Amino acid sequence: MDIVLDIENLIEQNGSDFELSKLFKIYINEYKNSLPELFKKSQGKDFLVRHTKQLDSIISLMYKTILRRIFGNYLPMRSSIPIAIVALGSYGREQLCVHSDIDLLIVYEKIDGFDSELIIEKFFYLALDAGLKLGHRVHEVNDLFLASKEEITIRTALMEARFITGSTLTWHSTTQALTKIRLYNQREYILAKISESELRYKKYPQSMQPNIKESAGGLRDSNLLFWIAQTIYGVKTLKDLSGTLFLDEAYKEYRIALELLFRVRSALHLITKKHEDRLLLEFVPEVSAMLGFKNHTKMVSKVLEAQWRISNFTQIFVKKMTREFIVDMSQFTKIKNGRICRGIYLLDDVLYASYNIPILPLSRLLEILVMLEDKPYKFDTGFLHQLTYAKPEHPLKTKTYTHLKELFRKKHMHLFLKLFYDAGVLHHLFHPFKKVLHLPQFDGYHHYPVDIHSIKSVEALENIKDIFIKNLYDSFNENERLLLKIATLFHDSGKGRGKDHSEIGAKLVAPFAKKMKLRDEDIQRCVTLVRHHVTMSNIAFKENIYNEKTLYKFMSNIEDAKNLKLLYVLTYADINGVGYGVFNSFNSNLLYELYINTLEAAENFGRINDAAKRINIEKRLAKLPEFLKLSKVLRNKLLHVESELFFFKHSPLDVIKIATIAKETRRYNYLINTEKSLSIEIYRKIPLNIGYLLAMLSHLDVASMEIFTLFDNVKYFKIEFIEHVDEDEVLHIEDIINNAFDMSRHVRLKNVKIYPKEIQVDCEHSLTHAEITVNTQNQKGLLAYIMERFEELSINIVTAKIHSTKHKVRDSFLIEKQNDICNNVEKIYKLLITKGK
Repeated sequence: MDIVLDIENLIEQNGSDFELSKLFKIYINEYKNSLPELFKKSQGKDFLVRHTKQLDSIISLMYKTILRRIFGNYLPMRSSIPIAIVALGSYGREQLCVHSDIDLLIVYEKIDGFDSELIIEKFFYLALDAGLKLGHRVHEVNDLFLASKEEITIRTALMEARFITGSTLTWHSTTQALTKIRLYNQREYILAKISESELRYKKYPQSMQPNIKESAGGLRDSNLLFWIAQTIYGVKTLKDLSGTLFLDEAYKEYRIALELLFRVRSALHLITKKHEDRLLLEFVPEVSAMLGFKNHTKMVSKVLEAQWRISNFTQIFVKKMTREFIVDMSQFTKIKNGRICRGIYLLDDVLYASYNIPILPLSRLLEILVMLEDKPYKFDTGFLHQLTYAKPEHPLKTKTYTHLKELFRKKHMHLFLKLFYDAGVLHHLFHPFKKVLHLPQFDGYHHYPVDIHSIKSVEALENIKDIFIKNLYDSFNENERLLLKIATLFHDSGKGRGKDHSEIGAKLVAPFAKKMKLRDEDIQRCVTLVRHHVTMSNIAFKENIYNEKTLYKFMSNIEDAKNLKLLYVLTYADINGVGYGVFNSFNSNLLYELYINTLEAAENFGRINDAAKRINIEKRLAKLPEFLKLSKVLRNKLLHVESELFFFKHSPLDVIKIATIAKETRRYNYLINTEKSLSIEIYRKIPLNIGYLLAMLSHLDVASMEIFTLFDNVKYFKIEFIEHVDEDEVLHIEDIINNAFDMSRHVRLKNVKIYPKEIQVDCEHSLTHAEITVNTQNQKGLLAYIMERFEELSINIVTAKIHSTKHKVRDSFLIEKQNDICNNVEKIYKLLITKGK
C-alpha cells in the first residue's frame, strides 16, 4: 500500500476528511497486524525503537496531510509554521509498547499569520478518527513552565520530550523552556519522585506474577533512575554516566535485565492484544514460546532475576545521585557519634555506609553486622552497595561460618537474610540457595518464589503471633532455637532439582549444620525437621488426625516428642511464610489437634485404642461442674452418643454446649459465627437438604465439615469456610439455611468432572468407619455434587476434610459402615464418577 500516493490522489480529488481517516486507519491496522512478524525478527529495545520510528512516520505524514489540506499548493516551509509535535513518556524515550497510549505534546507560538489552533484541531481529529490511541497536551511555549508546576506527572512527562516533526524553531524555544523546568526546584521534585516510588512498591508487592512495569524492579524503576539522572546531570541517556556514577560492568548487567523486561512486556501486549503488563500464570506458556524459552519455569525465574537486578541497581544509584539533596546536615554531629568504623555509621537504628570508601571484604561486612546490638535494623543503600559489590568467598572461610552462626542467634535474622537477598549474596553465603534463587512455585499455594518464601518463613518464626506456639518456642533452649532457625531457612532448599525436595533438603542442611559446629544430635534433628517439614501439614489437612494408626505412623517418622514440638513450630513458620492469611483459624486448629493427639500418643508407651481413649475423655468430662449441672437424663444421653470421633474432635466444654443446644432443638436450630472465618452449626430433627445448602454457598470455599448423630434423632452439622464474611451477609445466609429444610429445592450445578482414578474407597480404615477420598480438579459446586450423591446412597458422613488449592482438591469423607455400604462399593463409584465410565 503506497499511502503517500493514495493521500495525494485523495487531496487532488478533493476527498472528504472521512476518506482520509479511513485510508490512515487501514494503513495503521495493516501495520499493527504485522507487529507479531516484526517481533520475531527484532525483540527488546530494538523492536520498541522500530515501532516508535514507524509511529513517528505515521504522525509526521498525518501532520503533512493536514498542512497540505489547509494550504493546498501554497504550503510554506514546515519550520515556518510555529507548531512542534513532540513525543512524551515512553514514546519520548523510544520505549513505547504496542498497546500503550501514544503521548503527544503539541507546542505552538501565537503568530498572526497562522491559525495554529485550527491546524492542531484538524490534526487531532484525523489521528483519533484513524484509530490512534492518543494521550495529548497542547501548550503555548510560554506556558510550559507554569504547566510543569501544576502537577509532578506533567513535569515528568515534559522531561522526556522528543521532537517528531514541525518547526525546528519552535522546538528550539521548547528546549529552552524544558531546561528551565529541569533546573527548577530540583530537590522538591526528586523527593516527590522517591516518595511516589515507595507508594508504588506498596501497591504492587513482590509476586511470582509480577507487574513488568510497576513492580519493584520493573520498568518504572528504570524510568525513575533516568528521571533523577536527567534532573541532576541533564543527560540524554543513562549510559552517559557509565564509568563515572557506576562501573561499565554493572551497567551492562542492568541493561541485559532491562532488555528482557522489554521483550516480556512486548510479548504480553501482542499475546493479549491489549495493554497488559502482568505476567500472569495463564500467559506464561505463550510468552515463553514467543521469547524462545523451552522451560516456562526458567523464563519466569529469569524475569524475577531481572527485576531483582534492576531494583538493586536503581536503589543503589538513585541514592548515590541524590545524597546531597536528602542528607540532613544538621544531623552531622549525631552521624559522627554513630561512627562504627571509617565510612560506616549507625544512626537511629539505620546502618549507613559512605559511597566514597572502597568496597570492604565480605567477612568484614558480616563482622560489622555481628557487632550490632540484638535489635531490628534497617540498612541504607550505601551499605547495600557495599554488600552487592563485595567479592564473594569460595569456599567460605571458617570465620565467615562463625559470623553466620552469631547472626542466626540474633532475634531478627530475617532482616539480615533480606539484606543478603537484596544485595545478591544470599547464595554465596548459603550455597544450596543457588538452585532456588528466584525459583517460582506455580502450585496454586505459594505466593512467593522459593528464596523469598524461605526468608519470610524465618520472619514468621521470629514473630510468632499464636500464643501457644510462641510459648512452645520460648521453652526451647538456645541450641534448639538455632537449629530450628537453620532448618526453617533450609526447608525448601532442595527444590528445583527434579526429585523429592524434602529428601534433597535434608542432605543439603547436614553439611551446613556441621560447619555451624552444631552437636551431632542437633544436626540429626535438623535433618529430620527438613525431611519431614511438610509431613505435619499434610497429615493435619488431608488425613484423619483422630485415627491411632495415623498418629503412630506420624510419630514413628519424627522419632521423639522434642522433634514433634520443633516440627510444630517449623510448620507454623512454613505456612505463615506462604503468604498473608494462609495460616488461619481452621488450619491452626487442625495442627494444634494433631500436635496434642500425637503428643499424647508419644507419651504413652503402650498403644491406646479408641475405646480406651474415649473412656479417659468421659472421665474428664464427668468431673466438670458444667457437666454435673446437666440433668441426669441428658448426661446419660450424652455419654451414649455412639461416635467416638465426636468426643475426640471436641473439647469437653464444646461437647456440653452441643448437647445443651441439641436438647432444646424441636425442628432445627443453627448458629452462625463470623468472628474469624465463617462457620455454620446446624442441629436438626427434620431432613436437611445439604446439597442445596452447599450449592447456594458454593461461592465460598469449604475448609471442613463434620456430621454427627447425637440423641433424640438430632443430627449435628458443622461447616467451616475459609473466607470471612461481613455482618450484612449473615441475613442472606440465614435465608439459605432456612430454605435448606425444604427438600424439594434443587440448584442446577455446573457439570462436575470426576474420573475413576480420582476416587478411592478404603473400607479397612477402621472397624466402624470407611474413608472415601476424592482427588480431582478444583471445581465450583464439587462438594454440593458429592453430598447430593451421598444422600442418594443414604451414606452417613461423620466428618469431611476439605483440602484445596487453586487448581486441585483432595477431599476425604469418613463414613459410617451402615446399610452394607462396603459390599456396595461399586455403587459409590457409579454415582460419583461423571467421566470415563
